[in-house]
Amino acid sequence: MQKLSIQGGSRLNGEVRISGAKNAALPILCASLLTGDSLQLDNVPDLNDVATMRKLLQQMGVKIEANGNQVVLSAAHIDKLEAPYDMVKTMRAAILVLGPLVARFGEARVSLPGGCAIGSRPVDLHIKGLQAMGAEIHIEHGYIHAKAKRLKGARICFDLVSVTGTENLMMAATLADGVTVLENAAREPEVVDLAHCLIAMGAKIEGAGSDTVTITGVEKLHGASHRVMPDRIESGTFLVAAAAAGGSITLTDTRADILDNVLEKLQEAGATIQVADGTISLQMSKRPRAVNVRTAPYPAFPTDMQAQFMALNAVAEGSAMVVETIFENRFMHVQELRRLGAQIDVEGNTAVIKGCAQLEGAAIMATDLRASACLVIAGLVAQGETVIDRIYHLDRGYEHIEAKLSALGAQIRRIK
Repeated sequence: MQKLSIQGGSRLNGEVRISGAKNAALPILCASLLTGDSLQLDNVPDLNDVATMRKLLQQMGVKIEANGNQVVLSAAHIDKLEAPYDMVKTMRAAILVLGPLVARFGEARVSLPGGCAIGSRPVDLHIKGLQAMGAEIHIEHGYIHAKAKRLKGARICFDLVSVTGTENLMMAATLADGVTVLENAAREPEVVDLAHCLIAMGAKIEGAGSDTVTITGVEKLHGASHRVMPDRIESGTFLVAAAAAGGSITLTDTRADILDNVLEKLQEAGATIQVADGTISLQMSKRPRAVNVRTAPYPAFPTDMQAQFMALNAVAEGSAMVVETIFENRFMHVQELRRLGAQIDVEGNTAVIKGCAQLEGAAIMATDLRASACLVIAGLVAQGETVIDRIYHLDRGYEHIEAKLSALGAQIRRIK
């Protein structure tokens, strides 16, 4: 089992390149199932979740050639229309093969998902949507079994905003007969990035990025090339790390336009931020001020940045309130932060953090992907050594994080 050892107290200075977005790459990899032609992707991040998705697609018969961050996929000869439990249990995003398989091949058998233990993420929205498009669906022995001769266009209104639900049904609708309208659709930039890729493949999609997406089905899609967008959560994580530890960093290959809420909160905390084309620079010369945070679907403050701001608030001047409205079980990092000396009280979906001048290093454990990023930030500012266990969570969503932080001056290393 690998761990991270961090000697806290170093300021962060320098430049860091932001990787491609995990949450855009995963659905876009699944989009390769919609055509027999080759799909060439650039800026695909080197992450455990991406490796798992590639393995899953290869098990189905997708041919994959990878060269660094470039991946070429060909789904000309699919011989297995199934996503088995042992692949899906580690990564909920595997549900994203369901829509493309039913749309192109008329059948799919996909295990009910696992993934991070941050709360229930029901798949009934995916199932109801496909049923509205004419699919016959049975759930047996822990698997979703879907069949349809050809999906039909339908009007689908989501009860709750669902990113993977929107992505799955958008992909399914590209090959459906007729027009599909998705209402109360997710507006996340990663949904828009998937739409751009699908449009490059010949899909007819309007309204991606708004709450109503209209897809006119076509007979077939063709090959294309697409560059995966930069990871806004990785961008936010490095900015929060520098705001908490102090210093001056510049992110390259990033986008400020999809980080408005995060940048505003960092400025509120006392950071100086400058934005140019493809770069974001942050300077922090003093102790941060506490900032209140309330998560909500995009374009509001992202749930995937909640834990990182909790770490910032733990060492900030003053008190702050963090309200989590997306996942009911996303405060598991709180007890680990308390081991470092953080003063946090939780009631229901609200955490009240009283900033303290100094955290102290300790042995702690990552419980999910973003919680592990929060603990890394806390370790960077804690006095002495912090050792973080279960960092496989971190490797699911951050590309070479310890190498990137080391290059910025952090004293961080991976140990066995």
